[in-house]
Amino acid sequence: MKIHERIVELIQAEDVDTIFGIPDPGLFGMFMTAEARGMKVIAPHHEQAGALMADGVYRLTGKPAVLGVNKGPGVANMAAGAIYLAKENVPAIFVMGQRHRLYEQRVRRGKMQYLSQPKLFEGAMKYVGIIEYPEQVDEIVHEAFRRALSGVPGPVYIELPLSVMQADLTLPPAPAPHRYRLVHQRASDDAINDAVAALKRASHPILLVGQGAFVSRAHREVAELARKLACPVIQTTGGQAVIEGLDDRTFPYGSAVASEIVAKSDAVVAIGTELGEPLHYGRGRHWSKGNVERQWIYIERDPTAIGVNRPIDVPLVGDLRDVVPQLSAALKTERKAPEELPGWSKAHAAQQKQLFDSVSTTSTPIHGARLAVESTRVLPKDAVIVRDGGASSMYFGALMHNPPRDLMWNSNYGAVGPGLPYAIGAQVAVGNSRRVVLLTGDSSILFHISELETAVRKNLPVICIVAVDYAWGIEVASYKANFGPDCTATEAKWNTQVRLDKTAESFGAHGEYVEKAEDIGPAVTRALESGKPALIHVVIDKASVQSFSELPGFAEFRTWYGEEGDNLGVPAAPAPSQAQAAPITKGSGY
Repeated sequence: MKIHERIVELIQAEDVDTIFGIPDPGLFGMFMTAEARGMKVIAPHHEQAGALMADGVYRLTGKPAVLGVNKGPGVANMAAGAIYLAKENVPAIFVMGQRHRLYEQRVRRGKMQYLSQPKLFEGAMKYVGIIEYPEQVDEIVHEAFRRALSGVPGPVYIELPLSVMQADLTLPPAPAPHRYRLVHQRASDDAINDAVAALKRASHPILLVGQGAFVSRAHREVAELARKLACPVIQTTGGQAVIEGLDDRTFPYGSAVASEIVAKSDAVVAIGTELGEPLHYGRGRHWSKGNVERQWIYIERDPTAIGVNRPIDVPLVGDLRDVVPQLSAALKTERKAPEELPGWSKAHAAQQKQLFDSVSTTSTPIHGARLAVESTRVLPKDAVIVRDGGASSMYFGALMHNPPRDLMWNSNYGAVGPGLPYAIGAQVAVGNSRRVVLLTGDSSILFHISELETAVRKNLPVICIVAVDYAWGIEVASYKANFGPDCTATEAKWNTQVRLDKTAESFGAHGEYVEKAEDIGPAVTRALESGKPALIHVVIDKASVQSFSELPGFAEFRTWYGEEGDNLGVPAAPAPSQAQAAPITKGSGY
């Protein structure tokens, strides 16, 4: 077989069924072989978007992503995508094209489509391997998967020079993953016993559940552990979905009820989370109140993460897919739920009702909060939700009509713009079994709007609901907060001739334009019934997203930027209304 045939065989041995990449002569053989062997091959319109699509697949399947990347400029374009995936802890195999290996040391100038590529990626990749000789293909591909999936997941780099592509190899069938890398990682028996003992002593244990639990597709295992402990579940800021069956005991971190539960807790089981800055490292803000001597049980694959952001009493080092059921089994019998749980559920429901009742009922202009309520009211209950954007994303996050079972957003990197590629990747992952809905703003969707054509070409019926204020809304708010309401907000606004629905239609998607609140639900219903990729352009009240005063959860969001001097040198100024409860003293201009 040829090198590209062997690479496809090795990829399929890992149960990966999709490759993302833009066609290039160096990749033709790999793409055609993958297609012939039943794999999906998906070409984005920009390499970075391909990386984000691969991330979307990973979050809905737990399978590593694979990308084929064109030599030279294609590889350079992919740098931003590689950094995204590194920051979001996504195991991705980048097969990077390259010209003949002799160019690496050839003393020439003006070499066409050539870059010395590996050194550009060493900071973002967990591993960089170059197939110098055909016989190295197995060991380098195996090492790439081994590194990508060990410890904290992350991207890896394989360079595939044209000079090795045509070699003929005689090789045995590709080995199963368990023959060359660790595929199961249980915690030690002693650590499990320590965790059980700590939980038996506790009167108010809680689960702190992050995005890692959803990416690992460990919904059932986490639900079983929650039932064994009969305890509340606190969503991290990155894991803002609700596992089915746990609706009455799941509370978002930072909410009033969650803060009360955290203060009361005397044992925390942290699952699928880095305990990062948005969680105040597990020791500041909400954690500094109440029972500050609570015990911490941390399920984490990477032993070097233990004790970094806060002291850990019981480290359970292993893969949560193995450790969570291991801990559940060791607990044997179910606990009795805390007597406060019904009251907490009732109080949180009342607070949510109060928030929904406060939403503007004005028909036009449409308030950002009203868009969130009306657009999500008609969505299927099992829809996969993708959030993107700034101010509009905060409304969507706080005011979804039904609790999402799967939700993804760029929670760690903190960038805007990945939403549409995420949604396309997620739709690839779930096929026709569920609908994927992107809730976003206009500034965010414009990053990769050309990928609507990809969705049309591949028959991926993603629904994009776009809050349009013709501006970088949250940046306008930040300008005003720091330099006054009459400041120019330089380059934070654009022209009102933009019609995203017509752009969608030009790609072959379904388009809708909405200016009245009562038209939102019917427009979303028509988009769903079209069975096509769709974009709904909703003109919203600029004031609702170009000010901090009404943004739900904004005071909590600002505490994520907690280091002294972290304000980009911008003079602090108080923001109005809700934000006055926590005046701007630091926080990257927010």
